[in-house]
Amino acid sequence: MNQTIVASIPFFGGQVVAFIMGCILGSFYNVVIHRLPSGQSIVRPPSNCPGCGNSIAAYDNIPLVSYLLLRGRCRHCKMSISLRYPLVEACSGLLALLLFRRYGLHPQIVVEFIFCSLLLIITMIDFDTMEIPDVLSLPGIALGLGFSFFTPRLSWWQSLLGIALGGGIFYLIAEGYARLRHKEGLGGGDIKLLAMIGAFLGWRGVVFTVLASSVLGTLIAVPIMWRSGKGLGSHLPYGPFLAMGAVAYIFWGELFYHWYFSTLPGM
Repeated sequence: MNQTIVASIPFFGGQVVAFIMGCILGSFYNVVIHRLPSGQSIVRPPSNCPGCGNSIAAYDNIPLVSYLLLRGRCRHCKMSISLRYPLVEACSGLLALLLFRRYGLHPQIVVEFIFCSLLLIITMIDFDTMEIPDVLSLPGIALGLGFSFFTPRLSWWQSLLGIALGGGIFYLIAEGYARLRHKEGLGGGDIKLLAMIGAFLGWRGVVFTVLASSVLGTLIAVPIMWRSGKGLGSHLPYGPFLAMGAVAYIFWGELFYHWYFSTLPGM
């Protein structure tokens, strides 16, 4: 057998395991997304159908597979299951796969998967409630700073600078906007989310995230506002755009900065 093929087998197997583990964790994230905003325990009771209240058996709770086998409906009452559940599982699995392809078994994969998981959970909760829970963003800031002492990608002072930029400076901008326009610009939850992003990605990550989220927000939000008929009066969560910008930085941020600085005269 070709040596290249033989050498690739363990890596391919690792990708499969990473995707499966990501999907399994995504199933748990669905519980957090559903229960955390209402103050319910994320541990008890076991998963149950919100329609009929029946507990969901283990064989009906296999990520992605059970949704397909049940054709998106509860086994007991036939109530439709939201497509969001397999979507969160698939996103979590895909993030784990992409990070494994990037880092292999390097410890950095754990740090960035935890970060991406927080972003995924926050995104879905913000869609549902238009709020970002402090119980996720504030511990996330501490985690990002703590990890910076042990991982090579970011130093502790870069993490602190990211927190200061994301949380401090953008708080001042939001406060100034509110005083001038007499209405809220960035919400408090968005500012804390930016501080968390800075803790994990540093100041360069914050700058990239704000730029990317602005572009994504324009491309996605404007058509939604136009279709709603409410124009600028439409209320859309900004947290998901910040989260997408942060994930984009993980995979393409350094390439962007390399390209940008290479285009400057004399660089």
